[in-house]
Amino acid sequence: MSRSVFLDSGPLGLLGQSARFPQSIACNDWLTALLAGGVRVLVPEIADYEVRRELLRLRKTASIARLDALESRLEYLPITTAAIRQAALFWAQVRQQGRPTSGAEALDADAILAAQAATLHLPDMVIATTNVGHLSRFVPADLWTSIG
Repeated sequence: MSRSVFLDSGPLGLLGQSARFPQSIACNDWLTALLAGGVRVLVPEIADYEVRRELLRLRKTASIARLDALESRLEYLPITTAAIRQAALFWAQVRQQGRPTSGAEALDADAILAAQAATLHLPDMVIATTNVGHLSRFVPADLWTSIG
């Protein structure tokens, strides 16, 4: 079975940026290499939401089009009831430990993203992120630049 990489909003946002930005170019090259290597790359619905809402607010139509175009190259992962229930468990556990990943009233997208990945029960998976600290409390996570 091949490796599975889940995109957090950091790298997903970079993939939607213009090719004028060096980090966007690097992220697109990274994605191309993953796909060429047979890696399964998934876009959790919650990550798409986080990126898309900001692009809509800023009226970045070209970036939204680039984000939409990824749908034909990558696998989109809808939020399921099982994932939401697992996210609620993650959310409660970190608060019981005194180590929350967001404010008490926040939806906590990190918990939802981690739960989306966890409920698939994939043997070789990692979340590609720019925020390892929060996500690695729940599931394997690493900086996108460290995943090859």
